Amino acid sequence: MTIDHFFQAAKIEGFQSPYDTIHLKIFYPARMPSQVEINREILPVDLEKAPFPVVIFFNGFNCDAQQYQWLAVKLAEHGLVVILFNWIAEVMPGIISLTPGIDVEKRKPTIYRTVPTASALPALLAKVEQLQSEGILAGMLDLQRIILGGHSAGGRVAIENADPDFFPQIAASFGYGLHTMATLSLGYEADTILPLPDSLPLLLMGGTCDGIIANSCDRYGISPGNATTPVIRTFQEAITGGRNDSYLLLLEGANHFSINQPDSTLKTPLLDFPATQPQESFRLLMGEIINLFIDTHVRHQPEASQSLEQLLNTPNPLIKSFERK
Repeated sequence: MTIDHFFQAAKIEGFQSPYDTIHLKIFYPARMPSQVEINREILPVDLEKAPFPVVIFFNGFNCDAQQYQWLAVKLAEHGLVVILFNWIAEVMPGIISLTPGIDVEKRKPTIYRTVPTASALPALLAKVEQLQSEGILAGMLDLQRIILGGHSAGGRVAIENADPDFFPQIAASFGYGLHTMATLSLGYEADTILPLPDSLPLLLMGGTCDGIIANSCDRYGISPGNATTPVIRTFQEAITGGRNDSYLLLLEGANHFSINQPDSTLKTPLLDFPATQPQESFRLLMGEIINLFIDTHVRHQPEASQSLEQLLNTPNPLIKSFERK
């Protein structure tokens, strides 16, 4: 399938210029143009799987959206519209970085779970509605089937804001390299797992060689060195489940950055552990599992459910463990 993209921008309320603008890259299934259409700047839409569910993906801190383009293409090839975005903001006084948009104040003990924590999400959802009303994707989006996904801090933003009480158009969420342990500096007791909405399908993924998680345990008041315990405990304690649509997948030998194309100029990967298996293999597997998860629980395709069960239950050197509840 041919995939094309175009760019958009949006303003974020409550932030001062120049840090009040996000830049979006929107991927969609395309077809080769006819002779009449050949001079268009972007390719026409392939309508075969329209109306398209929409995936909004939140990058990790200081991870450029371009590092997740491989996943955007994989999902768009499957008949989804995918939005990546970059937001450069002052995340702390004097510190300018790429951010997935986290309102840390909304994670404090007296506030958490009463309001959304995703600063950019209202603007992103408004942009999706605008795309539905004008432009090349007008009338082709399924506004009631929006999926939130993300990596690291962005993955946590995705899964803790997949709440129909806040955003009724959200249908599911997925994330890699994250957990919901509470930060001591926000006033929580050590070893606290924060709850998740627990009302929509969830795919939680982690790697056994995640050095970023293992080396940041002191923030949460737990013993350092374990890459998977915070992820496992999030699945066990943050949600009740009971619908058979929540998944925990641990990848054997994957590290914190197995989901994105590497950027050698970032210092954060220096804190990570080396992956013990090819990163491309992890990305191919994650792309397949995310697509099947969406087909099963958002598009409600029985054949996808069977394929997902078979994939997760078949012995695979890349899969350490799999749980569902």
